[in-house]
Amino acid sequence: MTSDQGFLADCRARLAFDLLANTWNAVVLWALRHGPCRPGELRERIGGISAKVLTETLRRLEFNGLVTRHAYEETPPRVEYRLTDLGRTLLAPIDAFGAWAFEHGDKVLAAQEEREPGPS
Repeated sequence: MTSDQGFLADCRARLAFDLLANTWNAVVLWALRHGPCRPGELRERIGGISAKVLTETLRRLEFNGLVTRHAYEETPPRVEYRLTDLGRTLLAPIDAFGAWAFEHGDKVLAAQEEREPGPS
């Protein structure tokens, strides 16, 4: 991008922000960084995500080409998800954003507390 106006109007930039705006997208991508994982294992790694939300997130990530789903032909059925090469390209930005949050999160929380309305 070459200008601020281009940044505001560029649909690809909006797409990138939309991909990371959903909290669970980044969390699931990060949880898959070490290799393939089954949905149950992902829920254990992540914590606090329902099976329904995890399924929706994995479908969204697959639709966007960031993860692949592999179903094994065995009984009982087994499914694994893994990052695609494209999905791996988001790990560095997610890591950078996480580092920013670690460094500045307390300041953000303090600002929120200052602006919270008091009891009426």
